[in-house]
This record gives sequence, structure tokens and C-alpha cells, in this order.
Amino acid sequence: MHRLAGYFVALSILLGSNHTPAIAQDKSLTVFAAASMKNALDDIGAAYTAKSGVRIVASYAASSALAKQIEQGAPADLFASADTDWMDHAIAKKTISEPTRVNLLGNSLVLIAPKDSKLDKVAIGPGFDLAKLAGDGRIATGDVKAVPSGKYARAALEKLGAWHAAEPKFAMAESVRAALALVARGEAPLGIVYSTDAKIEPGVRIVGTFPADSHPAIIYPVAATATAKPEAAAYLTFLRSSAAKTIFEKYGFVFLVSPTT
Repeated sequence: MHRLAGYFVALSILLGSNHTPAIAQDKSLTVFAAASMKNALDDIGAAYTAKSGVRIVASYAASSALAKQIEQGAPADLFASADTDWMDHAIAKKTISEPTRVNLLGNSLVLIAPKDSKLDKVAIGPGFDLAKLAGDGRIATGDVKAVPSGKYARAALEKLGAWHAAEPKFAMAESVRAALALVARGEAPLGIVYSTDAKIEPGVRIVGTFPADSHPAIIYPVAATATAKPEAAAYLTFLRSSAAKTIFEKYGFVFLVSPTT
């Protein structure tokens, strides 16, 4: 009887030791991505995990904040920026593996209002008077000094001659999604965000689209970090796949590369 008990003890120890490597081998990747990519990348992460078994842990914020966090040693495997400037910054700081960089997506810039706004379609062009449209209200967008959506917004308004009058009315948000929320809640009568953001928020509607030539091209580069796990390469390949393209396009992004598979 004692021998039988001893056998079961030994067996349980053996089985326990066999579970340890499985836990140790649990694969995951940490992705730092622009806030505007959240819905699409959540879907893509789920699809990739189902396909590969590698869990994707995503952290979303303004590209500026994420680049600085990586610079300060945050443990990220991939960085997806909403503009090329912050990817260039990260490469200059040697926190990114430059050969892995790819300009993956495009987007457009739109003017939004709360869904019940009486504002009709706005023709956005030279001489466009955004300050007058806002009236006594605020105009929400990302911080124009750092957040890509805000930088694009300022560039467009300067090109169209509308920045000087509108500047005092701006409510600067920490990310494009924060600006979107201000308009959706009716706290700002107008906002400037990406078309993909407006598409996923039922509390707002697009009242105008900024001409593509009024601001630098909106490009989302992605790359592995300098400290990325080896598994990052396969995930980057998946981001360029036909399956990922379908998801990105469902959310309104423009796919800028030829699909790998």
C-alpha cells in the first residue's frame, strides 16, 4: 500500500514537472500601437493568436507617448505609429530595428460633429472658416505639438489659412480617441480626427473631409523594436497578409503594401 502511495506521489511530481516547461513556453508579443488602430489591431491580434498560438498584448496611446515609453525602456516587441515622424524619432534613438520597418497603412482626416448636430456638409478648402463654424464651442483634436492627428490638423488648417483664427478654440487631447470622445459626448461641437475613428463611433458624424494635399500624407509605419522577441518577425509578416488587409480595410484604412500571402 505504501509502495502504491509512493508511486502516485512520484507520478504527481513527474506530471507537475512536465507542466512547468509548458508555462515557460507560453508565447506572447507586446505591441505598442497608435490609438486609432485599436479596433482593427484587436481583431487582427485575435486572428493571429488563433492561427499561431502566440498571444498579442496591445497597448494603445498617442504615437508620441508610445515612442517615448519605448525610449525609456518599456518592454515592447513592435511599434505601430500614426505618422512617420515618431517612427523616425524611434529609429534615431536606436530603439527600433530599422530593417523591419514598413509603411503599412494610410488614412484620411475629417471634420466631425456630434450625431445630433444641425451642422450640414462643410466644404473644406482655402478660406474655410473653422473658427466661425465652432462659434462659442471648442474644437477637439490631438495635441498639435505632439499627437499625429493634431499635427496633421494644424498642417491642414495652416495650408488652408484657417489656423490663426481657430487656434484659440482648440481643445487639445492626449490622443485622437480622446478627442473623438469629447465630440461624441457633446463636450465639443467639432473635432478633427481620422476617418477610421469617425467610422467606429456612433456618437459622431463626418461633416467634411480635408483635402489630401492640405497636409502630409497620413502614413502608419510598423516595425519591430531593437529588443523584440524572435516571434515578432512572423507577426509583422501577418500584418502584411491578405487576412490582415481585409480587417484593416473593413475599418477604413488604406493598405499601402502588396499582401504577402
